[in-house]
Amino acid sequence: MIAFISGKLIYKTTESVVIDVGGVGYEVFIPLSTFYTLPELGEPASLKVYTHVREDAIQLYGFLTQDERDVFQLLLSVSGVGPKLARNILSGIAVGDLVAAIGSADNKKLSSIPGIGGKSAERLILELRDKIKAFALKGVPEHKAAAGDSDPLSNDVASALENLGYKSAQAEDAVKKAKTALSEGASFEAFLKEALKHLSKR
Repeated sequence: MIAFISGKLIYKTTESVVIDVGGVGYEVFIPLSTFYTLPELGEPASLKVYTHVREDAIQLYGFLTQDERDVFQLLLSVSGVGPKLARNILSGIAVGDLVAAIGSADNKKLSSIPGIGGKSAERLILELRDKIKAFALKGVPEHKAAAGDSDPLSNDVASALENLGYKSAQAEDAVKKAKTALSEGASFEAFLKEALKHLSKR
């Protein structure tokens, strides 16, 4: 399976690009988030790739970041969501905002994404909530704590949010608001969900 592609950008639209790799042009379908970051034609371009194999075709879907590709694959695990809809979802909402909406069960925000209705939003929340939590925890060491900080739970939640693409200041602000809203002894899951809820209201 092709997982990465790098070459010269010779064609681009909001739907797909063609990248010349050693004289062979590969068509790669992309979300709008990736389109807006593409270089000019003739310039070098590199994309993380998901290879979708069908009986009648092999299609490549390209993304600027690993997080985009990982979330794309998570979306494909939802019943009724194929590559085209998953790409449209990522075109309609940033990865961090999508994860926040799913993590905080924000049906209204998910339903506002083109192509996603109320039932589809509910299905995304139901089937991805636990997987999104695991995605947010990528690279977060157990009991990570800053020097002199006696609250490792807050640091773990802040690290999870930063892994989702939020800036440090945003993560810290959301953690403070979540901590104020929650009762003493709240679990990591409850803490993260509350922090995501505040971020989804931005």
